[in-house]
Amino acid sequence: MSNESRVKTEEKKQHFDDIYMESTPVPFKERIIDALDYISDNNNRETFDRLILPWCEQQQGRKIPYLDLACCFGNTTLAIAHNMTVDEIRQNWQDTESAKQPLKSRRLNLQTTGIDISENALNYARNAGIFDRTIQADLNQPSPEKKEEVLQAMGEADILVSTAALVYLEASAIDELISTFAGAPREGYCLVNFLNPFGLEKADATKRILLKHLDFVGSTATRHRLLSDLERENYPGEEWSLLEIWVLKRNG
Repeated sequence: MSNESRVKTEEKKQHFDDIYMESTPVPFKERIIDALDYISDNNNRETFDRLILPWCEQQQGRKIPYLDLACCFGNTTLAIAHNMTVDEIRQNWQDTESAKQPLKSRRLNLQTTGIDISENALNYARNAGIFDRTIQADLNQPSPEKKEEVLQAMGEADILVSTAALVYLEASAIDELISTFAGAPREGYCLVNFLNPFGLEKADATKRILLKHLDFVGSTATRHRLLSDLERENYPGEEWSLLEIWVLKRNG
């Protein structure tokens, strides 16, 4: 989960820009996982296990290139690659010392790449061993060199994960990123999710882009986290932000 600056975002949604710029995931744990009962990574992992893990287990030991797009501190990768529950991530990130390395080792033979706008979050995740490689880039306004590096990584990946993040990207950026991933001549899978009640028109537009380039495999509807006080004021009567998880695959 991450945040992108320099974009138009839904002002009714709580933004946590200061957390994403921290050098440690402890504030993320305290203000999001704890304070808002963030549970979505359990559901991301369960959906991955249902729809993508069987393919991973058929890869006969080859190292699978995996990319977490707008990854922040790498909590979703901890859930998927390290088979960690949200409670285990909470324990892992309880203080800066315990956060120095994942609580559990990787369960899959992955070559992991994380891409995000926050250099601090990427430095943490790389030093902790969550990602083997990181790329710092503003995905809406990348420099020519960064754009080339990001698109190369997208084309190399066989598993693409982007959770609660595509809403921060412009449609043109999403289209180029997804088309590059989809164009690789190999079997590959994508796991993304969408939040409700935030940015519904943007989510619909993003879904159309995904379906233009990739084949739909399956989905899960579940809870994401509690609404913040600001969000409850903007959405009277609502308590939870809901989550729609999609899995898609390359159609080649």
